[in-house]
Amino acid sequence: MLGSRPKLLLRIRAGRVHPVTAPSIADGAVLVDANGRIAAVGPSARVPTPRGVPSLEFPDAELLPGLVNCHTHLELTHLGGGVKHDEPEFLTWIRRIRELKEATSAEAFYEAAVAGIRDCWARGVTCIAETGSSGAVLRALHELGGRGIVYQEVFGPDPARCAASMAELDAAVRPLRRLATAQLVLGVSPHAPYTVSAPLYEAVARFARSEQLPIALHVAESKEETVLVRDGEGPFAEALRARRIAVEARRVSPIAYLVQLGVITPGTLCIHCVQADAADVELLRVAGAAVAHCPRSNAAHRHGRLPLGLLRHAGVPVGLGTDSVVSVGELDLWGEADAAGLRGDAALRALTIEGARALGWESEIGSLEVGKAADLAVFPFAAESSRRPSPPLAALTVVRGQIVHQISAP
Repeated sequence: MLGSRPKLLLRIRAGRVHPVTAPSIADGAVLVDANGRIAAVGPSARVPTPRGVPSLEFPDAELLPGLVNCHTHLELTHLGGGVKHDEPEFLTWIRRIRELKEATSAEAFYEAAVAGIRDCWARGVTCIAETGSSGAVLRALHELGGRGIVYQEVFGPDPARCAASMAELDAAVRPLRRLATAQLVLGVSPHAPYTVSAPLYEAVARFARSEQLPIALHVAESKEETVLVRDGEGPFAEALRARRIAVEARRVSPIAYLVQLGVITPGTLCIHCVQADAADVELLRVAGAAVAHCPRSNAAHRHGRLPLGLLRHAGVPVGLGTDSVVSVGELDLWGEADAAGLRGDAALRALTIEGARALGWESEIGSLEVGKAADLAVFPFAAESSRRPSPPLAALTVVRGQIVHQISAP
């Protein structure tokens, strides 16, 4: 009857199934094929129970798409608890992180990456968007069989060192590209306006276009950054001048500056965007960019609040991210939804299909639909008022016919 269709691998039944893009289903089920695709979704009575296909039963739980974390620094997981989260001076905090990273070995970065990935899975997250400089998270995801986009960071505020920074980026990207797959994407990330010169931004944009790599960047995160870009003043400007690096007042917002440099283009993931007004939102819309919203990190650093309403009204894709444990202490996506003022189905959509859309993966993940990847999470029933459930009973995806990172089974 199935003809040449892929063999079925697994049937999962739950007390409630949430496709996200369709109404929820009481006593529903999902069939997964050996290619890791959803073969059927619907009421359990209408979803076949093929002979010989293993079945998982969760009568007192909800089956959801795996959650999508749109901004992480999992290579820094080992620093959780070792940095003061509420340091009032942002530049002081950044310098401390840099010092700790410089003292971290490649092995420690890898161990931190593995721990961070497993922490995400234990919270029902099956897709991450990581920015980092060590390459450890991409290597760990490759070894563990996880899904994600890993943006290789590049730094260089001194225009005179643009060529050296690009050589370092190229040297980092070449070996990592060999690990990329359909579910594990490599990108690049020119870090932020206070760590990247204009020539380096432009060079990275050209490199990304030629290599067909997606871009993510931190932008419009703090008032100090805005003062640097617009006026050429403030603590970031002072720190750069102390290093004999010239600072120019651009007389525009950070978002407008990066649009002018050709770095914010279709598909660019703009991280934070707290210091954004209506004109900036329109620039993001026209550019075809997306935003990673990290409300708890923004609050911890006293940066302000993202103009979520403006972005949504403009149709700019927005996904939620946890940022790093050195900013927020824990990788709690439901907590990010709460901090963003999202409840119930709005929170569920933000953590699934909207996060997938922000990463350009809405045709692959983020909802339970036939043909989509079987990235799934099973949570105990949550209070309808909050939909902030207890830790998941299971989180899984299927890679090369194998179920990976399953938390537990009934």
